[in-house]
Amino acid sequence: MGNLPKQYEKLGGKTVLRQTLENLHSACPTTRVFVIVHADGDNHVHSAIEGFSGTIITVPGGTNRSLSVKAGMATLEDLSPDIVLIHDAARPFVSQKVVQDLLKQLETHDAAVPVLPVIDAVKSYDGAALGEDLSRAEMRRVQTPQAFRFNAIWPLFQALRPEADYPDDIALASEAGLSIATVEGDERSFKITYPGDLKKAKTMFEPKYYTATGTGFDVHRIEAGPALWLCGVKIEAGFALKGHSDADVGLHALTDAIFGAIAEGDIGDHFPPSDPKWKGAESHIFLTHAKDRVKNRGGVIQNIDVTLICEEPKIKPHREKMRHRISELLAVNLNRVSVKATTTEKLGFTGRGEGIAAQATATVSLPDE
Repeated sequence: MGNLPKQYEKLGGKTVLRQTLENLHSACPTTRVFVIVHADGDNHVHSAIEGFSGTIITVPGGTNRSLSVKAGMATLEDLSPDIVLIHDAARPFVSQKVVQDLLKQLETHDAAVPVLPVIDAVKSYDGAALGEDLSRAEMRRVQTPQAFRFNAIWPLFQALRPEADYPDDIALASEAGLSIATVEGDERSFKITYPGDLKKAKTMFEPKYYTATGTGFDVHRIEAGPALWLCGVKIEAGFALKGHSDADVGLHALTDAIFGAIAEGDIGDHFPPSDPKWKGAESHIFLTHAKDRVKNRGGVIQNIDVTLICEEPKIKPHREKMRHRISELLAVNLNRVSVKATTTEKLGFTGRGEGIAAQATATVSLPDE
């Protein structure tokens, strides 16, 4: 994590602190949030919380954790709140359910804390060697936020010895004999302490994707002309294809396959043949538009497969050029673009040389919304 304090590292384009504040505010809307900063000043905090919609009050902390919390509590004294929640800035994944459960418990207790069972085997350790086994059943992992009746916890901080430094605030409440309730914690609400924790948190902000597949099919009649377009490549075949645009049957099928993968209709919905402005249009315009629709959805085109069905022209001499052209138009690696051809053994309209058909498949990854 480098020299930057962990609460100022970035998660999902925002600082850890900002994410923590937003999630805490969402779980428990309040009028004021107090952020305890380093006693000697903090050059990062104001830029880190910029844009947060709640009211932020920064408070200089003390020389240790407990004294820092005491400084924050002292700022609250004049407000006389009923309840105070104390939370680690480096726990951005605040659970609304946990907060609601804590507040419910404060109806009958002085304090409430989220806990989780210990899963792994636990042994004592003297710094050099492992010792005796410890009972997991008697242990709990303790999280924040920790919730308190303000009038119960504030006197304990007022009486705090200058040298006192508790591992958390529930320890102070426990030592004083306050009534404490536990609620089930949340595994997601881990504290970012080590570089591995930050990496784990970043993956939780990455969008989840699902894989979608679309298919396309198109046919164009053969007509008189010197050349035709197939998969973005001009072929001097001694005949042409009839169509409203340049009649590139390969790109038309592929465009429909991409629209199908993202469930956005077909090529006719986006480029109606009744519209004269598409008369004679180059089909790469249609394909590029389909690519842009995928990009606008936050998706990625993963794989392309086009099959041309015809007796003539022979596709193999042009296949690599077609693959390169599709790769270029879609900004997809060449090894993810397949173009192949087949005949119908002289059967049907393609076998009689009346037209050319194409079918295509597109595989796309899309954010799971």
